[in-house]
Amino acid sequence: MPEESTHTPVPLGDEIWELPPLILHPFSKESAPDQLLEGSRAALMLAGFIPGEGEEPDELRRKLLLSRFAEVRMLYFIGKDLTRWVGQCMDVVSRTELLGSAGIREQSFAMLLVSNTPESVLQKLHQWGVANPQSVFSRALGIAAMFREVPSLEQLSDRFLLYYHIFADHLFVCTQNLAKFAEITPANFRFDLYASAEYSRLLERQWEEQ
Repeated sequence: MPEESTHTPVPLGDEIWELPPLILHPFSKESAPDQLLEGSRAALMLAGFIPGEGEEPDELRRKLLLSRFAEVRMLYFIGKDLTRWVGQCMDVVSRTELLGSAGIREQSFAMLLVSNTPESVLQKLHQWGVANPQSVFSRALGIAAMFREVPSLEQLSDRFLLYYHIFADHLFVCTQNLAKFAEITPANFRFDLYASAEYSRLLERQWEEQ
């Protein structure tokens, strides 16, 4: 990480811009929750925190790797949704002279998601059971920066799967440091978070009311 900061706060007064909604689509296979639970259990057994119950270390390691792959896959799809949203926000910037001259870049909106997350978005994510949304968002953006398509299990090394969270964290930092950018906050930028099905129902109600 460079010693000099790559972002600076930008004064935008009291004006508020409404950003496109952030829509997260379903991303997990039916087997994913079971794989995640099995992986957590296998990790605890391999670390000696709970009894191994007769399972061989190789089988526990296999379950752990499958669990980590399920996590990478989920983060990839979340990252694609986040990247799509950032692109939509940049369309808003390109059509607004003040924002276009303020040094607001893709990294500005990534930082809004990860470091300056609106309270309403955090509350909704917590309701969905997401304990640490900022880590999920940053790692999802890091994973999405690496892969053009969702990777297969065979394409990923065991080392990467075991430590993917470290790779993803560093990828996010690297991406944020590709250019200088203006820091933005919820004081000037607002957006809503929806699951895709929830957003579809909202649109249907709006169409019915018209």
